[in-house]
Amino acid sequence: MNGSTKIIKTSGEAVRFSAGKLRKSLRHSGAPPGVVDKIVKKVTAEVYEGMSTREIYNRAFALLKSYKKPCASRYKLKKAIYELGPTGFPFEKFISAVLAHSGYETSTNQIYQGNCVAHEIDVVARRKEGVTLIECKFHSDEGRKCNVKVPLYIYSRFQDIFQWGNQRGDTSQILKPGWVVTNTRFTGDAQQYGKCAGLYLLSWNYPPKNSLKRRIDRSGLYPVTVSTLLSSREKEFLLDRGIVLCKELLQKPFYLDHLGISDVRKKRILGEFEQLTGLF
Repeated sequence: MNGSTKIIKTSGEAVRFSAGKLRKSLRHSGAPPGVVDKIVKKVTAEVYEGMSTREIYNRAFALLKSYKKPCASRYKLKKAIYELGPTGFPFEKFISAVLAHSGYETSTNQIYQGNCVAHEIDVVARRKEGVTLIECKFHSDEGRKCNVKVPLYIYSRFQDIFQWGNQRGDTSQILKPGWVVTNTRFTGDAQQYGKCAGLYLLSWNYPPKNSLKRRIDRSGLYPVTVSTLLSSREKEFLLDRGIVLCKELLQKPFYLDHLGISDVRKKRILGEFEQLTGLF
């Protein structure tokens, strides 16, 4: 294997394998340098022509999990966000929680009257200077991006609401720009339109210095789906009951009793979440 080996991204695009990118992603998980070196060396030796990025991720995740579970949980953050689906509502609640941590007073699924029709807004974020309207676009397919049609459609909805306020001389409460948030990525055209139209776009990797990933890492607001100890059924149970964040389960651990989880396993799960959030 060498630097010219081509691997396949989830979008189907062929790119050169980069040990440097793998190393960087492992470092972000908080894994010790020695562990990172061992995993990079092992995975690099196993990479073959046409290997999928998902297969590389799965291999690195399995190795990291065997070394240090909390680091493995952080490493799977992107995948964990996809697991908030399929309805998209847990993602909206998750975004609401991330913004609340930044000093906003937030609520979800609020109705705002527009000039033509009424609109249900996914997240409303309030500060003393006014209200910010936020629309969330959740995708469960990892290779899918938000194209220009998404901000175009959302911008037209925001404009309808602004027009209603303008006609009544009441625009002070609703602030610009409106936000568009996605768990995937925006295409170049979508980013260009957002800048031109005056929308704030937030995605997994955008804006580069204040992306969704960076906001989560800074705040420690990890979703319960990052857990390496909970099963898919158990995660779904918690999401259905509005437990989206690790810190929410730490505050309400009795939900694990409702699942019939043993005291020994409960202690391990809560310990994993405590290390992730750094709250205790």
